[in-house]
Amino acid sequence: MTKRVDAGPKKKTRIDWVGENCRLLAKTTIEFRKTRPFDGKTIGTGIHLEPKTAALLLTLKAGGARVLSTGNLNSTQPETVSYLLEHGIEVYASPTRDAKEHTANLDRILKYKPDLLLDNGGDLFARFLENPYPELLGGTEETTSGRMRLLPLRERLKMSILVINDSPIKQFAENKHGVGQSVMESYLRFTNRITNGQQVTVIGYGSCGRGVADYFRSSKAVVSVIDKDPLKTLEAHLDGFLTPHRQEALETADIVITITGVKNILQEDVLEILKDGAVLANAGHFPWEIDVSGIENSRWLEDIDLYDEDIATWNLTDGRKVHLLGRGHMMNLAGPRPLGNSIEVMDMGFALQARCLEAVASGSVNQDQCVVTVPEKINNAVAEAYLELIRS
Repeated sequence: MTKRVDAGPKKKTRIDWVGENCRLLAKTTIEFRKTRPFDGKTIGTGIHLEPKTAALLLTLKAGGARVLSTGNLNSTQPETVSYLLEHGIEVYASPTRDAKEHTANLDRILKYKPDLLLDNGGDLFARFLENPYPELLGGTEETTSGRMRLLPLRERLKMSILVINDSPIKQFAENKHGVGQSVMESYLRFTNRITNGQQVTVIGYGSCGRGVADYFRSSKAVVSVIDKDPLKTLEAHLDGFLTPHRQEALETADIVITITGVKNILQEDVLEILKDGAVLANAGHFPWEIDVSGIENSRWLEDIDLYDEDIATWNLTDGRKVHLLGRGHMMNLAGPRPLGNSIEVMDMGFALQARCLEAVASGSVNQDQCVVTVPEKINNAVAEAYLELIRS
């Protein structure tokens, strides 16, 4: 056989690479093309628009859905938007940090009265309650932050909403391992600085915080944990992390990472105690854990240096410097080459998304299952499917 030498290599994108490595979603796509669980239905989505999300949205489209999508604050990647538009997904998004622009994009999605919502942070469901319509069957919520936001609204929502974050697969695969790894890698991409021997303080010891603490310890950092819950603090201690009082943990920290889902965990008073050269970053979903605007109006602040690739340095009146990564936005989808979590863990999490939306569309979950965890049957099916892939 004569080897072809004239064609040259076929150029592909990172989005192609991600899609080819989302093996669970690829398998689900083949199935959905046959079963068409979303025929005649519109799915509105508000989620980080990056390559792995593209694989999920195309899986939903393969199931017969009209897919409308917007992003989250500061995480939309233009090349992903272009790719989705080329492949028949309707997108209303830009890489904005403007809350008003983001809200307008949410409203553009809801204007079409989707039958199902795939939400990330509770934005779409909360906005839906401003102008409700009867056609909405329910949907999914991806995050801890969104669950915290939607739980008080259950009596008003009264529809099937499955919380992907509360699945054990999401907790140990995506949150602990995916977030932990990607936050540590993002710190390296932002700063290109050493982690060995650095004093790292992680604020929040949920499943994401556990992962962040664990991965920084694996990179030879000395890790302290702060959590307002004494049981989580005790767990961190038994896991081998330092658990000093808040002030000591902040005073000694070279790096401080918030990952709680709670507003204003760090406010201007933190400037009184941080050491010279401390680095602050947020790994939580919303850009509100570090009160950036409050800090930048503090009496402690002299001026600000803005570096390339989204690093700010706060020059304090006493000569100390404190560095902020990504302006307080979620660090693993901000800054230089934002990759987010690893492909395999998102493949599992997004397979959960697809199966949960399928369950809501089919009516196999009811309106009493409002802001609740993923049914055990779906968790087991996704786990078995992934194990089958890695054993083959």
